[in-house]
Amino acid sequence: MMATQKTILRYPSLSVASAFEKEQALIHRVEQGELNEALLLWQPDAQTLVLPAGQKWPQTPELRLALSALGWQIQSRRTGGAPVPQLPGVINVSYLTVWPNNTPYHIQTAYKYFCTILQSFFHQLGITTTVGDTPGSYCDGDYNLNIAGKKVVGTAQRILHLGTGAGSAKQTVMLAQACLLIDADCQHIVAPVSLCNQLCGHPDRIEAEVHTPLSAHLDELPTTEQLFQLLTQAFIARPPLVVGKA
Repeated sequence: MMATQKTILRYPSLSVASAFEKEQALIHRVEQGELNEALLLWQPDAQTLVLPAGQKWPQTPELRLALSALGWQIQSRRTGGAPVPQLPGVINVSYLTVWPNNTPYHIQTAYKYFCTILQSFFHQLGITTTVGDTPGSYCDGDYNLNIAGKKVVGTAQRILHLGTGAGSAKQTVMLAQACLLIDADCQHIVAPVSLCNQLCGHPDRIEAEVHTPLSAHLDELPTTEQLFQLLTQAFIARPPLVVGKA
C-alpha cells in the first residue's frame, strides 16, 4: 500500500551538511513507504560553496585554502551542474513527491510543475517572475526564475527509483530543489564561484549584475518564518500534477 503521509520541515538556520543529511533522511522515509511527499525549507547558517560531486569540480587543497581565505566553507552535492553559493539570506527548497504510477517521467513536465509552484510564492508577494535561462548567472539552467530578466531562483532536479523490487516494482520519486536569493549581496555571492571556476579551469564568466535578491523588489522584506509560511502555502495550494508529452 502506498503511503499517504506528508511532512514539512522548516529550519531558519542550519548547516549545509545537516540540511543534506535531513534531505537524505526524507528520501529514506519515502523509500521505506513512510511518506509519499515531503517539503524541506532551510536557510544556511554559514557561507558555504556547494560543488557538484565528481571529477569536474575537484576539491583540491588549493581550492579549499583559497575559499577559506574568503571566509567560505566547501561542501559537495549530487545534484546541480555547477558551484552554488549558500549563505544566510538564501532560502532553499527540497521537494520530494512520488511520481504517478504507470506514468512515464518527463523532466520538462517535472521542472515546469515545480517552477509553477515557486512562481505562486512570488505571486503572493505581488511579484511577477518568468522561467528561463539567465546568461552570466552561476549554475545557469533553463528553469531559473527571473525578475525582469535577472535570476532570483535556481533549480535542480534528480529522479530517484526507490524500493526493494526490480523494474516496474520500484517507485519513481522526483527530488526537486530550488535556491532562492532573498537578501544577499550579489557581488559577494559570485566571488567564490568565480574563484572556483578559475582554479578548476572553467572559463565561464559569472556576472553579479544578472542576479537579483527578493529584497530589492519589496519595500519591506518578510521575516524568514513568514517567507517559509508563504512557501508552505504555495506547495499546499499547488495544482495537481498532470503528466503528458514533453
